[in-house]
This record gives sequence, C-alpha cells and structure tokens, in this order.
Amino acid sequence: MNLVADRLDRIAPSQTITVTAKARALKAAGRDVIGLSSGEPDFDTPQNIKDAAIRAIQNGDTKYTDVAGTPALRAAVAAKFKRDSGIDYKPEEIIIATGGKQVIFNALLATINPGDEAIIPTPCWVSYPDIVSLAEGTPVFVPCGQNAGFKMTGEQLEAAITRKTKWLIINNPSNPTGAAYNAEELKKLTDVLLRHPDVWIFTDDIYEKLAYDGFTPATIVQVEPRLRDRTITMNGCSKGYAMTGWRIGFAGAPLALIKAMDKLQGQSTSNTSSISQAAAVEALNGPQESINGMVEVYKRRRDMVVELLNKAPGLRCHKPEGAFYVFPDMNGCIGKTTKGGRLISADKDFVEALLDEEGVATVHGDAFIFPGHFRISYATSDEALREACARIQRFCEGMR
Repeated sequence: MNLVADRLDRIAPSQTITVTAKARALKAAGRDVIGLSSGEPDFDTPQNIKDAAIRAIQNGDTKYTDVAGTPALRAAVAAKFKRDSGIDYKPEEIIIATGGKQVIFNALLATINPGDEAIIPTPCWVSYPDIVSLAEGTPVFVPCGQNAGFKMTGEQLEAAITRKTKWLIINNPSNPTGAAYNAEELKKLTDVLLRHPDVWIFTDDIYEKLAYDGFTPATIVQVEPRLRDRTITMNGCSKGYAMTGWRIGFAGAPLALIKAMDKLQGQSTSNTSSISQAAAVEALNGPQESINGMVEVYKRRRDMVVELLNKAPGLRCHKPEGAFYVFPDMNGCIGKTTKGGRLISADKDFVEALLDEEGVATVHGDAFIFPGHFRISYATSDEALREACARIQRFCEGMR
C-alpha cells in the first residue's frame, strides 16, 4: 500500500522555491552566489506596521479570530477595494487567508469538479496549474508571447473557452513577466466574458501597487461591474508592503463563494495569525508613502537590468509595466556551448549552467509554462544586480 495519496502525483514541488533553496545551499557551502530567483521584496516591513503588531501583542490580541478574519481587517480590505478600484464589497464579502496562495487554493478547491477547465494565460505563476490539477481540474494554457507584451487578447480567450470552462485565472501585474493590463486591454477580455455567463474569473492583483512610468493596472470588476457576481478579486500585503513573512492574503467575492471558502478554511488552517491581521489593518489604513519609495527604487532597478541584459548576446529582454521581474528570451543561446562545456538545448540548461559557472540563480521559463526564457527578480540591491548582469553578459559572451 502506498503511503502517499495518488492526488499528489498531479502536482510538482514549486520550482521557484526549489531554485531558491539550491542557491541558499550553495551559499552556505561557501559559493559566491547571487540569488535572483526569489519573489520577495528586499525592503523591510515599514515601521508603523511593525509597531501595530507590537501593540497587538501588548494588548493581548493573541487569540483565535473568526475564520474569515477580524471585523477590523475585513472592513479595512473592503475600504481598500473601494478606495483603489471603486469596487463595493461588504465586509462579509471579504475573506482573509494565510497568504494569497491560500486564497487561490481555497477558491479553486471549493469550486472545481473533476474535468472542469481553468484557462491560464502563459507565462504564468508556477502554482496556478498545480492547484487546478490538485482540485481535479484541467489547466488550459494560452501562450502569450513577448511580441504581444505577454498579454492575452480577446480573440485568444474566446478560442480557449469550451463548455467545460469554469475559471479564467488572470495575474495583473504578472509573475513572471511583470506585464500588466490597463483598463482598455482588460475591456477586450471582459467583452468576451460577458458572452459566456458560466465562466468565473479569478484575478490575482497581488502586485497591483508595483507599477511604473505612470501605468495603472486595472482589475476586472472595476472595468466591467456586470462581472462582479462571478469574479473573485484577490490581493494581499506581501508585495506592496514588504510583508511576505506575515502571510496575509485577502479577497472580495460574492457571498456564496466567500462562505464556501470559509467552510474549507475552517477545516484546514482556520484563522490567519491575529498579530499579522492587526499589522495588516495598519498597512491598509495607515500611511502609504513607503510604497512610493519602493516603486521608485524598483523602477530604477528595472531600467538598469533591462538595459544590461539587452547587451548580452543571445538575449532579448522586454521592459515590463509592473511587479519586480523581467523575463528575458534566451532562444538566441540555444544550440551553443558554454565556456564550461555545457550544451544549451533548452532554458533549463541555460539556468543550470549560469548557476554552476557564474553563480547567478534564476528560474527557467519552462517552470512558468513558457520555455525559451528565464525569470530574474530585481528585488535585490543595485550592486548585486549590476554584478549579476555583468556575469550574465560574460556567460553569454563565452558561448560558442
């Protein structure tokens, strides 16, 4: 009898976490490694947020809360959605979870039946397909290339929808590309969705605050309020407020879906940390100036990284609108041999050889269902990024 359940055969370990762990192990062994694989801000959590958590501890706010979150945080999230996107959610239409990933997990597990399809534009975050598969659904991939800005068109969405389609999952801005849809671009998708009343929409807006050059990412219900009754709008504190370890994700959705997710969460993790929830109230309701400072730094890093990578032979790097990633095309290196003797047959060969020969940790494009590319996170210091790009240039120049 097998110990491990068959359902685990449908999923793989997170490849971004795997690469990050390997880079840490090499560093611990004494290797000079620059890690560009982790999707985590290098900024500290703002002081006012940390102070709110300390006050919560001192005030004894250390007990269980409602499974779906404290009334204060659910109200703060509802106010955030109204303030930032003009979407009216009642506090009871809000759920708080242990990170954005749990929101996704709960929503899909609570709604997908065997054989249901979820449309996922690619490149996509590594966990979307696996969570759909774990729920016994079928991921349907729609490739969206660099020439189209890594964005899905209305025509592509229309062609992907079948009678089995249950969900469209959209990430705006995107991990791994940083591509972001504005209101006009989303309108082309919402026009299609209005013609298909059985398709639900999951919009992952976790990188919403990180956008550059005056670009404003839009969200589905903001663009088309008639889709409100079949859309879940997900966000969180991890990226915009540098709160990854606090584990706060949240979502607004129709009450019936929130109740289903609450039921599932009640039999898994129950409530999110009461201390983290108190900190999140301050993050959402308190001063927002820290975000502007982070965005300014990220923009400078993005511009530097794109410029330097485009100087490397065999690479072509698109300048993204948001998040803190670039997703260079490395097809110009396919078929070449590195200075260390490694034949580059695919993006995984490129990434592994880059780590082994130059000590730069990135993530191969195939992990994001889009081969021929690799992901770099520029959420690290200017000095580290400059040195990493110099190593990547040297690595590409050494190929024959």
